[in-house]
Amino acid sequence: MLTTNDVARVYDTILSIPGMNETVKIDLRISRKNVLLLNQVIERGLSAKDDDKTNNLLGSVPKESLEELKALADDCLQKAGLTDLSDKLNALGASK
Repeated sequence: MLTTNDVARVYDTILSIPGMNETVKIDLRISRKNVLLLNQVIERGLSAKDDDKTNNLLGSVPKESLEELKALADDCLQKAGLTDLSDKLNALGASK
């Protein structure tokens, strides 16, 4: 079985393959419900505690890539017109 360090090394190798930094255009058509869910999944993964990040691949991902992923999540919310709704839902969840 691979250790966490081995998995991170393999993932880093995959990210180093030529062409991995090239941008691609993706025509994505999903429901607003799934946009909200996708945003929550991305934010939950990015806000994981440092201990959790060492147990998965996010610990070895460059900070710039994580920032791009956060920007993508925000862009999806904005294009779906759900930014305000998401903010209000997050505020409700934070008040627990």
